[in-house]
Amino acid sequence: MNIPNTLTLIRIILVPVFVILLMQGSFSYALLVFVIAGVTDGLDGFLARILKQQTLLGSYLDPLADKALITTAFVALSILDIIPGWLTVIVISRDCIILLGVSVLSLMSVSFEIRPTYVSKATTALQLLTVFLVLMSMLMPGYINHMVIVTLSWTTAFFTVVSGFNYIFKGIKIINNS
Repeated sequence: MNIPNTLTLIRIILVPVFVILLMQGSFSYALLVFVIAGVTDGLDGFLARILKQQTLLGSYLDPLADKALITTAFVALSILDIIPGWLTVIVISRDCIILLGVSVLSLMSVSFEIRPTYVSKATTALQLLTVFLVLMSMLMPGYINHMVIVTLSWTTAFFTVVSGFNYIFKGIKIINNS
């Protein structure tokens, strides 16, 4: 066990804490936990590269931790009627499509390497920003304009859909080339 993998595990452990805080209406603490999880996300990758501690376990755990945080944040905030349900459906559907594609490629014994694209990195950043600003708007009503949240929601949805199609096309190309 190394430092980057420990940080990733901490992020995974923070997910249920984050959801419990949201359920209790403790938005300030939920935001704090969300920020800590976000910082550990950046820090674990940085440390893995700098310390040359990139591991196979880390390459599996890191995206799982990201998906766990993003998915639970969107589901919880949607259930609390804080973000639109349609946006949550789009976010989760993209991840299900990616998981389905990986499963199909694995079942077909097709070798592939999952590398995040620029659009998928932008999508993740927008999804995290959406959760962050929505939580900030809960703490400081009126400070963050409602239209900013609406515009960000639509932008996040757009990038999420584009990223999903990008992965679909890449998967089809991998299948056709094998």
